[in-house]
Amino acid sequence: MSKGINLSDLKCEHLDINLDRYVEFRDCVKESINYPEWLGDFTKEELSDMLKNNCKIWIYYLNEMPVCSMMFIPSSEKTITKFELKLNYKVVASYGPMFVSPKFLGNGLQYQMLKELDDFSIKNNYEYAIATIHPSNIYSVVNLLKDDFKVVSQKEFKRGIRNIYFKKLN
Repeated sequence: MSKGINLSDLKCEHLDINLDRYVEFRDCVKESINYPEWLGDFTKEELSDMLKNNCKIWIYYLNEMPVCSMMFIPSSEKTITKFELKLNYKVVASYGPMFVSPKFLGNGLQYQMLKELDDFSIKNNYEYAIATIHPSNIYSVVNLLKDDFKVVSQKEFKRGIRNIYFKKLN
């Protein structure tokens, strides 16, 4: 694939997400990466419940081929407590699993998705954003730091150790 693909070049699906296609795409990406534990593993049922509670999923396509995906998860009191943040959960956006098809790596798509999530969060009156990343996932770490996130702590979760990143949205 040629370099220089932008999110704006792609078709975006974000309403009435086909969860079977999303899970199939995510699992295909997981199978192709060296450390599949880096990527989330929400079940189809969990995803369905999350969507009913204002979670948002975007899948970007080139023709009919899935290219990348991102997720926005509204924070809850449970999330804020788990991350040990002393903030009103209603103003904290949580950035969920974000992934790029191996065929499209190197186009800066993860960083572009972070900027889209920032814009979405700001437009929806969120003041802060949080994300969790495995410490050795240097690709995601670099993108979060580039997007002005700071590491605030490290915690053990069901998928293993994760750095917790936090930023104030502009």
